[in-house]
Amino acid sequence: MTIEVSHSYRYCPICGASRASYAPPRPFQCESCRYTSYFGPVAAVGGILTNDFGQVLLITRARDPGQGMLGMPGGFVDPGEPAEEALRREVFEEVGLQIQSPQFLLTAPNRYTYDGVEHPVLDLFFHARIDSKQSVAPEATEVMDWFWTELHDSVLDRIAFDSNKQALLYYRDHWVENAK
Repeated sequence: MTIEVSHSYRYCPICGASRASYAPPRPFQCESCRYTSYFGPVAAVGGILTNDFGQVLLITRARDPGQGMLGMPGGFVDPGEPAEEALRREVFEEVGLQIQSPQFLLTAPNRYTYDGVEHPVLDLFFHARIDSKQSVAPEATEVMDWFWTELHDSVLDRIAFDSNKQALLYYRDHWVENAK
């Protein structure tokens, strides 16, 4: 069973009062102490990484959500961390690559289910070229497999998250000429 994060607040995290109503689900406002939470999205980053041939690096996800499906290197932004730094960190952690000068591409809303709770996410996508002297070194707990590819529809149909697919389609259809 999956529940939206706003429904997971049964008690006020400040005063501990029991939640009186779930309507409306957002914002949560405690009737005792008036604490309010809007359940805003968390930020995540994704990297559309290209090689000298214009191919995109895709990974096969090693864990849920989307285990066994395709994605791009990326992950959640830590508190106080700029998105570009989060992208550099996540790309290095997942595939061992260092990126320079990521270029912002677009944002897309996403939903991430973890332990049965669905969280709103705002994905920030960037493009970066990878120096051909670097080698991909995947982290086994994050990445089952990886490959460089053209963005054909048959590949895009295997992408785990709709937001990732939107970003890759946008890159393929509107950005590729600028990236060469």
